[in-house]
Amino acid sequence: MTTVFAEVADPRSLPRPLSRSLGIPIFDTVAGYSAALDAVRRNGRTVGVVPTMGALHAGHASLIRQAADECDVVAVSIFVNPTQFGDPSDLANYPRTLESDLATVAAAGGQMVFAPSVGEMYPDLQGGAQATVSVPDLGARWEGASRPGHFDGVATVVVKLLEIAGPCRAYFGEKDFQQLAVVRRVVKDRSLPTDVVGCETVRDDTGLALSSRNVRLSSAERQAALVLSRALRTGAALMAQGENDPVAVERAMAELVASEPSVALDYAVVVHADDLEPATTCATERPLRLLTAATVGPVRLIDNLDPRPHRHVDAGRREMASAAGTMS
Repeated sequence: MTTVFAEVADPRSLPRPLSRSLGIPIFDTVAGYSAALDAVRRNGRTVGVVPTMGALHAGHASLIRQAADECDVVAVSIFVNPTQFGDPSDLANYPRTLESDLATVAAAGGQMVFAPSVGEMYPDLQGGAQATVSVPDLGARWEGASRPGHFDGVATVVVKLLEIAGPCRAYFGEKDFQQLAVVRRVVKDRSLPTDVVGCETVRDDTGLALSSRNVRLSSAERQAALVLSRALRTGAALMAQGENDPVAVERAMAELVASEPSVALDYAVVVHADDLEPATTCATERPLRLLTAATVGPVRLIDNLDPRPHRHVDAGRREMASAAGTMS
């Protein structure tokens, strides 16, 4: 464990992992995992955490690699959280691939894994005596409307994982953009000692956003699912051409998705990126986001796109120029 904990005065005081795989200590208890990260920080090293539900793919690997680039020690949690699933069959069918996940963690630069049981994370779950965290303003629309209670489950488990981890940087993908907004809000509202880092969506060569659920798609369904990213790009292209009416942008996205009969659209919307409220105009300096969700075969897929990424770069350049002018 010296590669993770560096030099310590008394190695016997270090927490004992459940086991090791590929040289990585695996913890299955809250106490052991928390103590391990405390030991890392006592040695003056920084901690990055990557919360996941397993079934790791190249998108997760990119989060781990970024965390490894920016932090001294990277811990990856692997926990299929039952409280964010409204459909029992969805929970039952969620892929569980711990052995291959451990290989992905090791290859990407992760140095520790937290893989608790449901009972370890929720001792009173069966009895229903459980405190929950809710973010009703950010969690009620879009995915929250289609999956009631989903974001209560997400917020609750994220708070638990981050409180267990202690001071750290936490890495989340932008693919789940609404989830990222919810996480940022609960971290801010609860004053958690966590720096939340949003990382760009990773796509395969065809443009499909990577998701653990993609393994349940047939070849034909994967092909059909590409209409979601095409719809987002169509919406962004319309805005780039000067379309300022969000309704027109949303209509164009929806019509494109409707052209693929095997895809059932839930929503395709233009929202403000900060609060996820529907945009009333595209002619605004506020950051916007295009969101979409649909069912393809047995799988619900979500995707999103920043329609004006260049504006953020331009705004940053203007701020730097302004600052330079002030200091000169």
